[in-house]
Amino acid sequence: MGTNKYDSIVVGGGIAGLTSAVYLARAGQNVLLVEKNKECGGLVNTFYRDGFCFEAGVRALENAGIIFPMLEDLGIKMEVVKSKVSLGVADEIIHVENIDSLEEYKQLLVKLYPESKTDIEKVLRVIRKIMKHMEVLYDIENPAFKNLKRDKQYIFKKLLPWMPKFIFTVGKINRMNMPVEEYLNGIVKDASLRDIISQHFFKHTPSFFALSYFSLYLDYFYPKGGVGTLAKLLQEKTLELGGEIKTETVVVKVEAKNNVVTDHNNIEYKYDNLVWAADLKTLYKSASTENLPSKIISEFKKKKLDILKSRGTDSVFSLYLQVDEPPGSFGKIAHGHFFYTPSKKGLGQTHRKELDDLLNNWSKIEKKKIMEWLDKFTEFNTYEISIPALKDPTLAPKGKSGVIISLLAEYDLFEKLVEVGWYKEFKIELETRMVEVITNSIFPFLREKIIKQFSFNPLSIKDRIGSSEGAIVGWSFEKPIPVVHKMQYSDKSTLTPIPNIYQAGQWAFSPAGVPMCILTGKLAADKILKKKMY
Repeated sequence: MGTNKYDSIVVGGGIAGLTSAVYLARAGQNVLLVEKNKECGGLVNTFYRDGFCFEAGVRALENAGIIFPMLEDLGIKMEVVKSKVSLGVADEIIHVENIDSLEEYKQLLVKLYPESKTDIEKVLRVIRKIMKHMEVLYDIENPAFKNLKRDKQYIFKKLLPWMPKFIFTVGKINRMNMPVEEYLNGIVKDASLRDIISQHFFKHTPSFFALSYFSLYLDYFYPKGGVGTLAKLLQEKTLELGGEIKTETVVVKVEAKNNVVTDHNNIEYKYDNLVWAADLKTLYKSASTENLPSKIISEFKKKKLDILKSRGTDSVFSLYLQVDEPPGSFGKIAHGHFFYTPSKKGLGQTHRKELDDLLNNWSKIEKKKIMEWLDKFTEFNTYEISIPALKDPTLAPKGKSGVIISLLAEYDLFEKLVEVGWYKEFKIELETRMVEVITNSIFPFLREKIIKQFSFNPLSIKDRIGSSEGAIVGWSFEKPIPVVHKMQYSDKSTLTPIPNIYQAGQWAFSPAGVPMCILTGKLAADKILKKKMY
């Protein structure tokens, strides 16, 4: 059987891989997208259980000057609604409607921490400044999705006037690159208040991105039919444009010299260019650089060391509930996207030092200690609660609601639980405690209304999307980041040591959300198409 030959092969059918594939197909390339799962989308995925719609990954999308311009450029129509956000601590809840909601947030914090009013005002001043910077970043459609040769009006009326403001803003962003915990330590004395502001972020998130969350909340939208609608439309467009998609296929080997990838069925595919939009550690483990020029081999080995010694950032534990209660009951309390902290005490060191101590002394730890830690972890945590049917009423059976309750989770903990045989018991205990905390606080009516429940955890995320450490936004911020992580250099984020292999997705640039994954997918395609012109 002969080797299949393609102009470009894209490995990984998440949102970055789909973006690369659709743009390569639009340019007339013979392109193949290879995806390990039955469905594409990765963490941009919607699924149904018993008529209830749930999100497997992200709960809403942010435009960021990228998603809507991409859809317009591709001629894709997608019906969307605003994904309004509520914030709550203990009995205090606000609904984020516009910029004025920031004052309500301030009053909420002052009511809970009256002795910290001055510190709260300092934090709010910083958030307001950041929101102005975010307005600059998102002020225009990203130029990667504009035809700069034809759209002269965009260049002269938007892009050129915007560039100086962008350069100035990037300088401000880079000066706020320290971890948010460290930044808040300098302006907020009360440890609980610091936790309430920051504990729903990934460990050591850069301050600018952490404190930009109010801008992001105002930018959130939700596709009708669920977040996975975006991936589905890109997949359909790729096929319409002549691209080929092969699912349930795992690439196990990359022969860089011969431009060949091999799948788990030992089928070979030859390419001129390869876009790796899957787990980056997997690329460096599976790629052979034998017989390439010595300089390329040396650079590849050096990058491989950096990549393999780095690790993914926090993962997430998500509890999915099928509830015999109409969406309106939840809507009376909060919007369909709700960040809720049941206690104003905050986690303190529970998810940091205490967990590290448990993991570092695992062989000496009794199950009782784990459960005591779990009590605090669930009681003082911040939960992201999503109710799809509050955004799109068709996403649950009539009179019922699907509810997703998530919190940040440590991959290593679940891995160790499997090793000692406590995994199933711990998972049940965690689900039980999460329900207890939520029903004892914000949604008391939920207690007797749960029809069915199930959960996803860091291990199932790793298994499903092949993400190292079950990470959901790429590289950990706790160690040196092995990829481009400054906005002004984002165009270089797709490059690898091997000239005809490009990278895209959450591992290509840090920090990575859906818009950045899309942007890297487009930039990788652009690199290939530009090279073909010469």
